[in-house]
Amino acid sequence: MVNRMQFYIDGAWVDPAVKKSTAVVNPATEEAMYEVALGSKADVDKAVAAAKRAFATFSQTSREERVALFSKIIEIYKGRLKEIGAAVSDEMGAPLPMAEKLQAGAGLGHLMTTLDVLKNYHFEEPVGTAMVLREPIGVVGMITPWNWPLNQIACKVAPALAAGCTMILKPSEFTPTSALIFAEILHEAGVPKGVFNLVNGLGPEVGAAMSEHPDIDMISFTGSTRAGIDVAKRAAPTVKRVSQELGGKSPNVILEGADLTKAVTGGVMHMFNNSGQSCNAPSRMIVPASKMKEVAAIAKAVADKTKAGDPRAEGTTIGPVVNRGQWDKIQGLIKKGIDEGATLVAGGPGLPEGVNKGFYVRPTIFADVTPDMTIAREEIFGPVLTIIGAKDEADAVKIANDTPYGLAGYVSADTVESARRVARQIRAGNVNLQGVPNDRTAPFGGYKQSGNGREWGKYGLEDFLEVKAVAGFNAA
Repeated sequence: MVNRMQFYIDGAWVDPAVKKSTAVVNPATEEAMYEVALGSKADVDKAVAAAKRAFATFSQTSREERVALFSKIIEIYKGRLKEIGAAVSDEMGAPLPMAEKLQAGAGLGHLMTTLDVLKNYHFEEPVGTAMVLREPIGVVGMITPWNWPLNQIACKVAPALAAGCTMILKPSEFTPTSALIFAEILHEAGVPKGVFNLVNGLGPEVGAAMSEHPDIDMISFTGSTRAGIDVAKRAAPTVKRVSQELGGKSPNVILEGADLTKAVTGGVMHMFNNSGQSCNAPSRMIVPASKMKEVAAIAKAVADKTKAGDPRAEGTTIGPVVNRGQWDKIQGLIKKGIDEGATLVAGGPGLPEGVNKGFYVRPTIFADVTPDMTIAREEIFGPVLTIIGAKDEADAVKIANDTPYGLAGYVSADTVESARRVARQIRAGNVNLQGVPNDRTAPFGGYKQSGNGREWGKYGLEDFLEVKAVAGFNAA
């Protein structure tokens, strides 16, 4: 039975300093499933003290010791994949097969990739007469979101452990159970006490206390740009490192000559995956203006086959969005799209047909969208696609970059060479060509208001390392 009313601090399950809790609601039924404890500054102080003590010894462990630890974590994680998937499905609404394979699977993938990086990474590098040492940054505060819970937890915890850091995790209050299972996995694997600590709570309380804490050396944050700005402001007086992966409004550029059916179908399916609740979702489809009607027809056919329903029912393509607040925000933006004159191709306001409860959004597509419309500028974070027409390739690139965000971009073209040419011009941290998915060994992160720092692979490990130059180390 998962322990939701205690926190994991200094290698043990402990009661909160002050008894306070919140209900965790199943977004498919709108019913409360259970309560989860909420922490305070006192709990953060306790966790940070434990992490600070543990850093003295854990930072000195060898590569071999950490490799052995990772192997145990991975073995135990594999045994709990289905349990993690079920928890994610119940708490944020992802269809159960997708939650098991992609949501829980992403966490395992990051653990395995980081283990490979750890085995081969050069923590020492001779540079002239100096030796450059890469050392763990210290105590890390981690704040993770609800949309890809295990993906975000693992791509922070795994490299921090590999680097020799100690940490405090605050997962989202909407998806606490998968994080608590993760804590159980680390405990069973024998992670030394104080190295990993978990405090559930709300951003304005636990998140703020972590951001401001003088004994936390780094904050790794994933969430909205608005919340990321607040974290950075609170962290500034203690000059801690702040690594952020924030919002996005990612362009999907489909060039003249691309396989239209393949590119549009793939783009719509990707947009609707996870009910559109992905920071790198291809939410702005930019197409040749002359092909607008053809593109809209292909997109509508995909939307019409997209089945919203019970996450545990066979045949469900997308589940609900995470909560009432998100549902209300998405509905407001759909209405704004209609009011501002975009052409509603599929979906629209209200619940999908045959659904009378749950936070379900109709898979929605707008065509004839102009770059100045609200739905082309604001991150909707739901299954809502905007299709924008471009005069030519140069115009498509201009529209793609006309955003304060820069997390991801997508390009489909007649040749890889054409796609590469456009990719070089897109101001984003990740660009996917011709439908090829992300590679976990390559860096993930954004330009502009989509954040700073990088996660995944060796780039993720380096986010948790300080660089020390020891002059004279190699002097004759």
